[in-house]
Amino acid sequence: MFEKLFQLSAHNTTVKTEVLAGITTFMTMAYILAVNPSILGTTGMDKAALFTTTALSTIIATLTMAFLANLPIAAAPGMGLNAFFAFTVVQIMGYSWQMAITAVFIEGLIFLVLTFFNVRELIINSIPQTLKDAIPVGIGLFITFIGLQHTGMVTGNTETLVTLGKMTDSKVWIGLVGLLITGVLVSLNIKSAILIGIIAGTIIGIPLGITIIPKEHLISIPPSISPIFAKFVWNDLFSTDMLMVVLTFLFVNLFDTVGTLLGLAAKAGLIDKNGSFPKVKQALFADAFGTTIGAILGTSTITAYVESASGVAAGGRTGLTALSTACMFFIAMFFAPLFLMIPSAATAPALIIVGLFMVSSILTINFDDLTEAIPAFMTMVMMPFTYSIAQGIVFGMLSFVFIKLFTGRASQISITVYVTAILFILKLFWA
Repeated sequence: MFEKLFQLSAHNTTVKTEVLAGITTFMTMAYILAVNPSILGTTGMDKAALFTTTALSTIIATLTMAFLANLPIAAAPGMGLNAFFAFTVVQIMGYSWQMAITAVFIEGLIFLVLTFFNVRELIINSIPQTLKDAIPVGIGLFITFIGLQHTGMVTGNTETLVTLGKMTDSKVWIGLVGLLITGVLVSLNIKSAILIGIIAGTIIGIPLGITIIPKEHLISIPPSISPIFAKFVWNDLFSTDMLMVVLTFLFVNLFDTVGTLLGLAAKAGLIDKNGSFPKVKQALFADAFGTTIGAILGTSTITAYVESASGVAAGGRTGLTALSTACMFFIAMFFAPLFLMIPSAATAPALIIVGLFMVSSILTINFDDLTEAIPAFMTMVMMPFTYSIAQGIVFGMLSFVFIKLFTGRASQISITVYVTAILFILKLFWA
Protein backbone atom coordinates (compact mmCIF):
# COMPACT_ATOMS: atom_id res chain seq x y z
CA MET A 1 0.00 0.00 0.00
CA PHE A 2 2.73 2.48 1.00
CA GLU A 3 4.69 1.64 -2.15
CA LYS A 4 1.71 2.51 -4.33
CA LEU A 5 0.86 5.69 -2.42
CA PHE A 6 4.34 7.14 -1.99
CA GLN A 7 6.49 5.44 -4.68
CA LEU A 8 9.14 4.36 -2.18
CA SER A 9 11.25 2.35 -4.63
CA ALA A 10 11.43 5.25 -7.07
CA HIS A 11 12.79 7.40 -4.26
CA ASN A 12 15.22 4.70 -3.09
CA THR A 13 13.78 4.47 0.41
CA THR A 14 11.95 2.05 2.70
CA VAL A 15 9.00 2.12 5.09
CA LYS A 16 11.32 1.83 8.10
CA THR A 17 13.51 4.72 6.95
CA GLU A 18 10.52 6.94 6.23
CA VAL A 19 8.81 6.23 9.56
CA LEU A 20 12.01 6.88 11.54
CA ALA A 21 12.54 10.08 9.55
CA GLY A 22 8.98 11.18 10.36
CA ILE A 23 9.50 10.54 14.07
CA THR A 24 12.76 12.49 13.92
CA THR A 25 11.02 15.45 12.30
CA PHE A 26 8.35 15.31 15.01
CA MET A 27 10.94 15.28 17.77
CA THR A 28 12.64 18.41 16.42
CA MET A 29 9.42 20.38 16.00
CA ALA A 30 7.27 19.05 18.87
CA TYR A 31 8.16 22.22 20.78
CA ILE A 32 5.49 24.01 18.75
CA LEU A 33 2.84 22.24 20.85
CA ALA A 34 4.06 24.19 23.87
CA VAL A 35 5.41 27.38 22.28
CA ASN A 36 2.49 28.28 20.00
CA PRO A 37 -0.13 28.23 22.80
CA SER A 38 2.27 30.21 24.98
CA ILE A 39 2.74 32.96 22.38
CA LEU A 40 -0.83 33.19 21.10
CA GLY A 41 -2.14 32.84 24.65
CA THR A 42 -0.76 36.31 25.45
CA THR A 43 -3.57 37.72 23.30
CA GLY A 44 -6.27 36.30 25.56
CA MET A 45 -6.87 33.18 23.49
CA ASP A 46 -7.59 30.01 25.46
CA LYS A 47 -4.24 28.19 25.89
CA ALA A 48 -5.78 24.75 26.36
CA ALA A 49 -7.78 25.14 23.16
CA LEU A 50 -4.65 26.41 21.41
CA PHE A 51 -2.80 23.21 22.27
CA THR A 52 -5.42 21.11 20.49
CA THR A 53 -5.69 23.54 17.59
CA THR A 54 -1.91 23.61 17.11
CA ALA A 55 -1.85 19.82 16.89
CA LEU A 56 -4.91 19.58 14.61
CA SER A 57 -3.74 22.27 12.18
CA THR A 58 -0.29 20.65 12.00
CA ILE A 59 -1.84 17.24 11.33
CA ILE A 60 -4.12 18.54 8.56
CA ALA A 61 -1.44 20.61 6.81
CA THR A 62 1.18 17.86 7.07
CA LEU A 63 -1.22 15.19 5.78
CA THR A 64 -2.00 17.46 2.82
CA MET A 65 1.73 17.76 2.16
CA ALA A 66 2.03 13.96 2.40
CA PHE A 67 -0.79 12.89 0.12
CA LEU A 68 -1.06 15.81 -2.30
CA ALA A 69 2.64 16.62 -2.79
CA ASN A 70 4.28 13.36 -1.60
CA LEU A 71 6.98 15.37 0.17
CA PRO A 72 8.86 14.65 3.43
CA ILE A 73 7.92 18.08 4.75
CA ALA A 74 5.81 18.95 7.79
CA ALA A 75 3.82 22.16 8.16
CA ALA A 76 2.68 23.87 11.36
CA PRO A 77 1.95 27.33 12.80
CA GLY A 78 5.02 29.34 11.88
CA MET A 79 7.37 30.80 14.45
CA GLY A 80 7.80 34.52 13.84
CA LEU A 81 4.38 34.75 12.26
CA ASN A 82 2.77 33.77 15.54
CA ALA A 83 4.88 36.41 17.28
CA PHE A 84 3.79 39.04 14.73
CA PHE A 85 0.20 37.93 15.30
CA ALA A 86 0.41 38.24 19.09
CA PHE A 87 2.89 41.01 19.81
CA THR A 88 2.41 43.35 16.84
CA VAL A 89 -1.15 43.00 15.55
CA VAL A 90 -2.80 42.46 18.94
CA GLN A 91 -0.56 44.05 21.57
CA ILE A 92 1.05 46.96 19.68
CA MET A 93 -1.56 47.76 17.03
CA GLY A 94 -4.33 47.10 19.52
CA TYR A 95 -6.55 44.83 17.45
CA SER A 96 -8.42 41.85 18.83
CA TRP A 97 -7.14 38.34 18.26
CA GLN A 98 -10.36 37.71 16.36
CA MET A 99 -9.37 40.42 13.86
CA ALA A 100 -5.91 38.87 13.51
CA ILE A 101 -7.39 35.43 12.89
CA THR A 102 -9.63 36.95 10.22
CA ALA A 103 -6.56 38.43 8.50
CA VAL A 104 -4.88 35.01 8.51
CA PHE A 105 -8.01 33.46 6.99
CA ILE A 106 -8.06 36.07 4.21
CA GLU A 107 -4.35 35.50 3.59
CA GLY A 108 -4.98 31.77 3.22
CA LEU A 109 -7.73 32.36 0.67
CA ILE A 110 -5.50 34.74 -1.31
CA PHE A 111 -2.71 32.16 -1.32
CA LEU A 112 -5.11 29.52 -2.63
CA VAL A 113 -6.02 31.82 -5.54
CA LEU A 114 -2.37 32.74 -6.24
CA THR A 115 -1.42 29.07 -6.19
CA PHE A 116 -4.27 28.11 -8.52
CA PHE A 117 -3.13 30.71 -11.08
CA ASN A 118 0.54 29.67 -10.69
CA VAL A 119 1.64 33.08 -9.40
CA ARG A 120 3.56 31.63 -6.46
CA GLU A 121 5.09 28.95 -8.67
CA LEU A 122 6.18 31.64 -11.15
CA ILE A 123 7.95 33.53 -8.36
CA ILE A 124 9.77 30.41 -7.18
CA ASN A 125 10.88 29.41 -10.68
CA SER A 126 12.13 32.96 -11.34
CA ILE A 127 14.58 32.90 -8.42
CA PRO A 128 18.13 32.94 -9.88
CA GLN A 129 20.02 29.65 -9.64
CA THR A 130 22.78 31.15 -7.49
CA LEU A 131 20.16 32.09 -4.87
CA LYS A 132 18.58 28.64 -5.09
CA ASP A 133 22.04 27.22 -4.33
CA ALA A 134 22.50 29.66 -1.45
CA ILE A 135 19.12 29.18 0.23
CA PRO A 136 19.92 25.72 1.70
CA VAL A 137 23.19 27.13 3.07
CA GLY A 138 21.43 30.08 4.69
CA ILE A 139 18.80 27.78 6.19
CA GLY A 140 21.59 25.53 7.48
CA LEU A 141 23.26 28.46 9.26
CA PHE A 142 19.87 29.63 10.52
CA ILE A 143 18.82 26.33 12.09
CA THR A 144 22.33 25.84 13.50
CA PHE A 145 21.96 29.21 15.22
CA ILE A 146 18.57 28.13 16.58
CA GLY A 147 20.10 24.90 17.85
CA LEU A 148 22.95 26.73 19.57
CA GLN A 149 20.42 29.02 21.25
CA HIS A 150 18.35 26.07 22.47
CA THR A 151 21.39 24.54 24.17
CA GLY A 152 22.43 27.83 25.76
CA MET A 153 25.81 27.64 24.03
CA VAL A 154 24.98 30.95 22.38
CA THR A 155 23.11 33.57 24.33
CA GLY A 156 22.15 37.24 24.09
CA ASN A 157 24.49 40.06 25.03
CA THR A 158 23.78 43.82 25.10
CA GLU A 159 27.26 44.76 23.87
CA THR A 160 27.99 42.16 21.19
CA LEU A 161 24.42 40.93 20.53
CA VAL A 162 25.49 37.30 21.06
CA THR A 163 28.14 35.63 23.17
CA LEU A 164 29.16 32.24 24.55
CA GLY A 165 26.73 30.91 27.12
CA LYS A 166 27.60 29.83 30.64
CA MET A 167 29.35 26.48 30.60
CA THR A 168 27.92 25.74 34.05
CA ASP A 169 24.45 25.62 32.53
CA SER A 170 23.10 22.05 32.45
CA LYS A 171 21.44 22.68 29.08
CA VAL A 172 24.83 23.37 27.54
CA TRP A 173 26.13 19.98 28.61
CA ILE A 174 23.01 18.20 27.38
CA GLY A 175 23.59 19.86 24.04
CA LEU A 176 27.30 19.09 23.92
CA VAL A 177 26.93 15.44 24.90
CA GLY A 178 23.94 15.03 22.58
CA LEU A 179 25.93 16.62 19.77
CA LEU A 180 28.85 14.26 20.42
CA ILE A 181 26.57 11.19 20.44
CA THR A 182 24.74 12.29 17.31
CA GLY A 183 27.97 13.20 15.54
CA VAL A 184 29.55 9.82 16.26
CA LEU A 185 26.45 7.91 15.16
CA VAL A 186 26.09 9.98 11.98
CA SER A 187 29.78 9.37 11.20
CA LEU A 188 29.15 5.64 11.61
CA ASN A 189 26.30 5.98 9.08
CA ILE A 190 23.61 4.83 11.51
CA LYS A 191 20.32 5.95 9.92
CA SER A 192 18.46 6.60 13.18
CA ALA A 193 21.40 8.61 14.57
CA ILE A 194 19.51 11.87 14.96
CA LEU A 195 16.55 10.23 16.70
CA ILE A 196 18.86 8.29 19.04
CA GLY A 197 20.66 11.53 19.86
CA ILE A 198 17.39 13.23 20.83
CA ILE A 199 16.38 10.33 23.07
CA ALA A 200 19.85 10.25 24.67
CA GLY A 201 19.72 13.98 25.37
CA THR A 202 16.30 13.61 26.97
CA ILE A 203 17.54 10.82 29.25
CA ILE A 204 20.68 12.77 30.19
CA GLY A 205 18.48 15.68 31.17
CA ILE A 206 16.62 13.68 33.85
CA PRO A 207 19.34 13.67 36.55
CA LEU A 208 20.30 17.23 35.60
CA GLY A 209 16.77 18.45 36.27
CA ILE A 210 16.21 19.68 32.71
CA THR A 211 13.96 16.82 31.62
CA ILE A 212 10.97 16.91 33.95
CA ILE A 213 9.16 13.59 34.19
CA PRO A 214 5.40 14.34 34.28
CA LYS A 215 3.58 13.48 37.48
CA GLU A 216 0.08 13.72 36.05
CA HIS A 217 -1.68 11.10 33.95
CA LEU A 218 0.13 10.58 30.66
CA ILE A 219 -3.10 9.95 28.73
CA SER A 220 -5.63 12.76 28.52
CA ILE A 221 -8.50 13.89 26.31
CA PRO A 222 -7.51 16.89 24.14
CA PRO A 223 -9.14 20.16 25.29
CA SER A 224 -12.04 21.54 23.24
CA ILE A 225 -11.26 24.15 20.56
CA SER A 226 -14.68 25.81 20.80
CA PRO A 227 -13.35 28.99 22.54
CA ILE A 228 -11.28 29.88 19.44
CA PHE A 229 -13.00 28.01 16.59
CA ALA A 230 -13.99 30.22 13.60
CA LYS A 231 -14.08 33.43 15.64
CA PHE A 232 -13.97 35.76 12.64
CA VAL A 233 -14.92 39.45 12.65
CA TRP A 234 -15.74 41.31 9.46
CA ASN A 235 -16.23 44.92 10.56
CA ASP A 236 -12.60 45.89 9.69
CA LEU A 237 -12.54 43.91 6.45
CA PHE A 238 -11.93 46.89 4.12
CA SER A 239 -9.80 49.01 6.45
CA THR A 240 -6.24 50.10 5.69
CA ASP A 241 -4.98 48.36 8.81
CA MET A 242 -6.54 45.07 7.76
CA LEU A 243 -4.85 45.44 4.37
CA MET A 244 -1.48 46.08 6.01
CA VAL A 245 -1.80 43.08 8.32
CA VAL A 246 -2.89 40.77 5.50
CA LEU A 247 -0.06 41.92 3.21
CA THR A 248 2.53 41.44 5.94
CA PHE A 249 1.30 37.92 6.62
CA LEU A 250 1.36 37.29 2.86
CA PHE A 251 4.89 38.56 2.36
CA VAL A 252 6.57 36.78 5.25
CA ASN A 253 4.70 33.52 4.75
CA LEU A 254 5.36 33.44 1.00
CA PHE A 255 9.11 33.79 1.20
CA ASP A 256 9.57 31.77 4.37
CA THR A 257 7.73 28.94 2.61
CA VAL A 258 9.61 29.45 -0.66
CA GLY A 259 12.97 29.34 1.06
CA THR A 260 12.10 26.34 3.20
CA LEU A 261 10.64 24.33 0.31
CA LEU A 262 13.58 25.03 -2.00
CA GLY A 263 16.14 24.28 0.69
CA LEU A 264 14.53 21.02 1.77
CA ALA A 265 13.82 19.89 -1.78
CA ALA A 266 17.46 20.46 -2.73
CA LYS A 267 18.72 18.35 0.17
CA ALA A 268 16.18 15.59 -0.55
CA GLY A 269 17.24 15.44 -4.20
CA LEU A 270 13.85 16.62 -5.45
CA ILE A 271 15.17 19.43 -7.68
CA ASP A 272 15.45 18.44 -11.34
CA LYS A 273 18.46 19.00 -13.60
CA ASN A 274 17.06 22.37 -14.74
CA GLY A 275 16.96 23.63 -11.16
CA SER A 276 13.16 23.44 -10.97
CA PHE A 277 11.04 21.91 -8.24
CA PRO A 278 8.41 19.79 -10.06
CA LYS A 279 6.11 19.40 -7.03
CA VAL A 280 6.17 23.02 -6.01
CA LYS A 281 2.52 23.76 -6.89
CA GLN A 282 1.23 20.89 -4.78
CA ALA A 283 3.46 21.94 -1.90
CA LEU A 284 2.28 25.54 -2.10
CA PHE A 285 -1.33 24.42 -2.22
CA ALA A 286 -0.79 22.33 0.92
CA ASP A 287 0.68 25.40 2.62
CA ALA A 288 -2.21 27.65 1.57
CA PHE A 289 -4.83 25.05 2.48
CA GLY A 290 -3.18 24.56 5.88
CA THR A 291 -3.22 28.30 6.58
CA THR A 292 -6.91 28.58 5.68
CA ILE A 293 -7.95 25.58 7.79
CA GLY A 294 -5.64 26.69 10.61
CA ALA A 295 -7.38 30.07 10.77
CA ILE A 296 -10.76 28.35 11.01
CA LEU A 297 -9.45 26.16 13.83
CA GLY A 298 -8.02 29.25 15.54
CA THR A 299 -4.28 29.60 14.98
CA SER A 300 -1.82 31.83 13.15
CA THR A 301 -0.33 31.21 9.71
CA ILE A 302 0.73 27.68 8.77
CA THR A 303 4.03 27.26 6.96
CA ALA A 304 6.46 24.53 5.88
CA TYR A 305 8.79 23.76 8.78
CA VAL A 306 12.53 24.05 8.40
CA GLU A 307 12.91 21.38 11.11
CA SER A 308 11.75 18.93 8.44
CA ALA A 309 15.40 19.00 7.41
CA SER A 310 16.12 16.64 10.32
CA GLY A 311 13.80 14.04 8.78
CA VAL A 312 15.36 14.55 5.35
CA ALA A 313 18.80 14.09 6.90
CA ALA A 314 17.52 10.86 8.49
CA GLY A 315 16.62 9.54 5.03
CA GLY A 316 13.07 10.82 4.52
CA ARG A 317 12.27 11.24 0.83
CA THR A 318 8.49 10.86 0.42
CA GLY A 319 5.15 11.78 1.89
CA LEU A 320 5.36 8.76 4.18
CA THR A 321 7.77 10.78 6.30
CA ALA A 322 5.19 13.56 6.57
CA LEU A 323 2.44 11.02 7.28
CA SER A 324 4.53 9.57 10.12
CA THR A 325 5.07 13.05 11.54
CA ALA A 326 1.33 13.75 11.39
CA CYS A 327 0.61 10.46 13.18
CA MET A 328 3.03 11.45 15.95
CA PHE A 329 1.23 14.76 16.41
CA PHE A 330 -2.06 12.88 16.63
CA ILE A 331 -0.65 10.60 19.33
CA ALA A 332 0.82 13.63 21.09
CA MET A 333 -2.67 15.11 21.52
CA PHE A 334 -3.44 12.25 23.91
CA PHE A 335 0.04 11.92 25.44
CA ALA A 336 0.90 15.59 25.71
CA PRO A 337 2.81 15.36 29.05
CA LEU A 338 5.07 12.62 27.68
CA PHE A 339 6.02 14.41 24.47
CA LEU A 340 6.27 17.83 26.04
CA MET A 341 8.85 16.58 28.53
CA ILE A 342 11.48 16.47 25.74
CA PRO A 343 13.63 19.57 26.41
CA SER A 344 14.70 21.86 23.59
CA ALA A 345 18.32 21.21 24.59
CA ALA A 346 17.85 17.56 23.58
CA THR A 347 16.58 18.42 20.09
CA ALA A 348 19.17 21.15 19.52
CA PRO A 349 22.01 18.79 18.45
CA ALA A 350 19.76 17.50 15.67
CA LEU A 351 19.36 21.03 14.33
CA ILE A 352 23.11 21.65 14.49
CA ILE A 353 23.96 18.43 12.63
CA VAL A 354 21.27 19.10 10.03
CA GLY A 355 22.71 22.60 9.62
CA LEU A 356 26.02 20.98 8.69
CA PHE A 357 24.33 18.82 6.06
CA MET A 358 22.59 21.81 4.48
CA VAL A 359 25.69 24.02 4.42
CA SER A 360 27.32 21.51 2.06
CA SER A 361 25.29 23.08 -0.75
CA ILE A 362 27.80 25.93 -0.75
CA LEU A 363 29.99 23.79 -3.02
CA THR A 364 27.63 24.42 -5.95
CA ILE A 365 27.98 28.21 -5.84
CA ASN A 366 30.23 29.86 -8.42
CA PHE A 367 32.52 32.07 -6.31
CA ASP A 368 34.67 32.98 -9.32
CA ASP A 369 31.87 35.22 -10.61
CA LEU A 370 31.28 37.90 -7.97
CA THR A 371 27.98 38.94 -9.56
CA GLU A 372 26.79 35.46 -8.59
CA ALA A 373 28.77 35.07 -5.36
CA ILE A 374 27.80 38.32 -3.64
CA PRO A 375 24.00 37.77 -3.92
CA ALA A 376 24.50 34.19 -2.75
CA PHE A 377 26.56 35.40 0.20
CA MET A 378 23.93 37.99 1.16
CA THR A 379 21.26 35.30 1.06
CA MET A 380 23.31 33.02 3.29
CA VAL A 381 24.31 35.52 5.97
CA MET A 382 21.10 37.53 6.22
CA MET A 383 19.00 34.50 7.16
CA PRO A 384 20.68 33.86 10.52
CA PHE A 385 21.57 37.51 11.17
CA THR A 386 18.00 38.76 10.65
CA TYR A 387 16.47 35.56 12.05
CA SER A 388 14.37 35.28 8.92
CA ILE A 389 14.49 33.08 5.83
CA ALA A 390 12.34 35.62 4.02
CA GLN A 391 14.74 38.53 4.65
CA GLY A 392 17.64 36.44 3.37
CA ILE A 393 15.83 35.99 0.07
CA VAL A 394 14.97 39.71 -0.06
CA PHE A 395 18.56 40.90 0.31
CA GLY A 396 19.88 38.17 -1.97
CA MET A 397 17.40 39.06 -4.71
CA LEU A 398 17.98 42.82 -4.43
CA SER A 399 21.78 42.46 -4.51
CA PHE A 400 21.46 40.16 -7.54
CA VAL A 401 19.39 42.73 -9.45
CA PHE A 402 21.51 45.78 -8.63
CA ILE A 403 24.89 44.10 -9.15
CA LYS A 404 23.85 42.55 -12.46
CA LEU A 405 22.28 45.83 -13.57
CA PHE A 406 25.29 48.02 -12.80
CA THR A 407 27.85 45.59 -14.21
CA GLY A 408 26.19 45.51 -17.63
CA ARG A 409 24.52 42.12 -17.24
CA ALA A 410 20.91 43.26 -17.24
CA SER A 411 20.10 40.57 -19.82
CA GLN A 412 20.51 37.97 -17.06
CA ILE A 413 17.62 39.48 -15.10
CA SER A 414 14.14 38.27 -15.98
CA ILE A 415 11.03 40.44 -15.93
CA THR A 416 9.67 38.42 -12.99
CA VAL A 417 12.84 39.10 -11.00
CA TYR A 418 12.55 42.85 -11.72
CA VAL A 419 8.93 42.89 -10.53
CA THR A 420 9.78 40.86 -7.43
CA ALA A 421 12.68 43.19 -6.59
CA ILE A 422 10.41 46.25 -6.87
CA LEU A 423 7.93 44.63 -4.50
CA PHE A 424 10.78 43.87 -2.08
CA ILE A 425 11.92 47.51 -2.13
CA LEU A 426 8.39 48.73 -1.47
CA LYS A 427 8.06 46.27 1.39
CA LEU A 428 11.35 47.37 2.99
CA PHE A 429 10.35 51.04 3.02
CA TRP A 430 6.74 50.33 3.88
CA ALA A 431 7.75 48.20 6.88
